[in-house]
Amino acid sequence: MSRLVFAAAVAVFCVLSVQAGEKAARDDSAAEKLGWRISMASYTLRAMSFMEEVDAIAALGIKYVDIHPNMALSKTNKTKTDHNLAAELQEQMKQKLKEAGVKAVSYGVVNVGNTEESARKVFAFAKAMGAENIVCEAKPDLMPVLDKLTEEYGVNIALHNHPKPSYYSDPETVLKAVAGHGKRLGACADTGHWNRSGLEPIACLKKLQGRIISLHFKDVVEKGTGWTDVPWGTGKSNVEGMLAELKSQGFRGVFSIEYEHGTGQQLLDDIAKCVQCFDKTAAKLAAGGN
Repeated sequence: MSRLVFAAAVAVFCVLSVQAGEKAARDDSAAEKLGWRISMASYTLRAMSFMEEVDAIAALGIKYVDIHPNMALSKTNKTKTDHNLAAELQEQMKQKLKEAGVKAVSYGVVNVGNTEESARKVFAFAKAMGAENIVCEAKPDLMPVLDKLTEEYGVNIALHNHPKPSYYSDPETVLKAVAGHGKRLGACADTGHWNRSGLEPIACLKKLQGRIISLHFKDVVEKGTGWTDVPWGTGKSNVEGMLAELKSQGFRGVFSIEYEHGTGQQLLDDIAKCVQCFDKTAAKLAAGGN
């Protein structure tokens, strides 16, 4: 399916859902009891514009979104939703979020640059959008600057792990980078990319205890020569085991749905299944299950 066809199909889905006042029925009370929130990583719906995406995730019952810097603002305005966005367009984004009942929680994965000046611009945008976290892969030597800015702006830095040979592919490199710095510096744990790097996700979560700020949460299966994203609870990543580990750590934060693959209605159906798995497993864990 082409990008244009996918975008058109999703737009129809969004319009029909919003016009009918339909939203997916959810009971996220157990997740909230655990301090957990589920968000949509905008990269998953990258064939859409930001404005279309907000409608789509609201229709799915998702209350939070991660802003990606490479999305078009709307169908008619292709300006990218990054930290260079004009103030009046930022206001349009915030108004859309308010109308849909969706809150921005993270911004990224984004390049913060190599200087305080470049990083400060990213922080200012994240703060203006109401985001709690900046997801990036900043160089270790920039950590003293980022540590200072996290305190100044009240926004966290979450270091993301792309697969090998990415620098942060192994949790040990994340821990080394943030060692000696404040707790606002930590990990955006991409669980599927650990599989892609030949690492075991639960073992990685254990290593990062106390430094996990957010997650790009995934379930994956081996397909062909790589790993493919599938609905949570249907793959090889042991979703229930990962959630149980995070509960045992007392983690409180954001789980972002991020698919590397997928298009059209099938992708939206998969997202809905992820939400259902998350709410069901959270209910079990909140009730004392393992």
